[in-house]
Amino acid sequence: MMKGAKANVVEAIGNTPIVKLNHIGKDLNCEIYVKLEYMNPGGSTKDRIGAYMLDRAVEEGDLKPGGTIIEGTSGNTGVGLAMWAAVHGYKCIFVLADKQSKEKIDNLRAFGAKVVVCPTNVEPEDPRSYYSVSKKLSETIPNSFYVNQYDNLHNRNTHYTWTAPEMYEQTQGDFDVFMAAVGTGGTISGCGRYFKEKMDKVEIIGVDCVGSIIAGYHKTGEMGQAHSYVLEGVGEDFIPENYDFDLIDDFEVVNDKESFLMTRKLLKEEGIYAGGSAGAVIEGALKYAKKQTTKKKILILLHDSGNRYASKIYNDDWMSDGGYLDSSFNVQISEVLNTLGKDGNIITVEDTTTIGQAITLMEEKNISQVPVVSKNGDILGLCTEKSLIKPVIMGEFQKDDNISLAISNNYRVVDCNELLETVADALLKKEVAIITKDGKVSDLLSEIDVLQYMSEKGSN
Repeated sequence: MMKGAKANVVEAIGNTPIVKLNHIGKDLNCEIYVKLEYMNPGGSTKDRIGAYMLDRAVEEGDLKPGGTIIEGTSGNTGVGLAMWAAVHGYKCIFVLADKQSKEKIDNLRAFGAKVVVCPTNVEPEDPRSYYSVSKKLSETIPNSFYVNQYDNLHNRNTHYTWTAPEMYEQTQGDFDVFMAAVGTGGTISGCGRYFKEKMDKVEIIGVDCVGSIIAGYHKTGEMGQAHSYVLEGVGEDFIPENYDFDLIDDFEVVNDKESFLMTRKLLKEEGIYAGGSAGAVIEGALKYAKKQTTKKKILILLHDSGNRYASKIYNDDWMSDGGYLDSSFNVQISEVLNTLGKDGNIITVEDTTTIGQAITLMEEKNISQVPVVSKNGDILGLCTEKSLIKPVIMGEFQKDDNISLAISNNYRVVDCNELLETVADALLKKEVAIITKDGKVSDLLSEIDVLQYMSEKGSN
């Protein structure tokens, strides 16, 4: 074999880098370091448990030659299992909840796996849940092995024997806090056990999401009521056996919106293209860091790649439809106009105006665009400096031509009581928002106005 080459892709799992965050959290009394597990060949830390659990299953006689691997997964574990199965010649069936991204489902099918999609908003015991369906499949399909990452303790053993020792060797134990988003409990419990054995004062902090019961169970010891949430791969509505709560010192809890916004910020400010759980754990780390009175080094495991969320978290339309846009856009347009000092005394011209009259008016009033209205005040269009002056200079229009020849349709009409986010996409396309009040034109809003508004907000 070629010197330095790996025997197969499974052998390439691990040895992912740790990098420092230099912008996010820079003003806090902590240093934040992240382990980029999306640099595993299958794109997530689940490559590790996929290979480790299946190796153990073969050793222990649970997975036999020609067998079918069955698992309920949010997508990443499925890829880790499918990659191992492709190398070793096994078949796979994966069961996913319908909130998982299309990219995850497509990835698994690309491996040749069969994929079954189940409803998200049902109890774990419901026969339609992906837990129940995957278990039932394993009971009915001959020569199959149900991996069960939730209760299979080789999940947390993966991180105790592999992930945590790797991080400890990379850092020589030079950190004070280890943080990870929680789901099956394998990462936080396996790494937590190893670090607690090696380091006297290390803190183990989990990050859970609003709607999950994990953090609440750690605090009270009682099973709370789970609620639906959109974040993938974080939190649970039951307690998997992989959890060892004695190893977890505390939890931070985050919600969908702040997780998604932080995920996007992580890419824009640090160049780290990671999944939604990364935004969740970074947001949790910032909440933790704000409480600290002494400087600490925080080591965080980032689970997966952002390319599995291109149609969701990194898609502006999806973010807008879900109401996850930055709060700066969730304000009424009237408030934006007030902040900018606009008084609603917009200058308009009637459709009987000539091009020459409109040009003269715009020069006198020092304005670059003007709405065209009918005698009754109905909006007919918009005329801009460019649409008027250039055609006149080029001889396309005469000054005594009617203004209707130069009307532009590059605008959006919106009521002043609507939210700014309703015209955000139009403004990004260089369209102008014609603002109405009580059905009549009251003002104009352009991308320059929004930038000025954002600047005003940022300076306050």
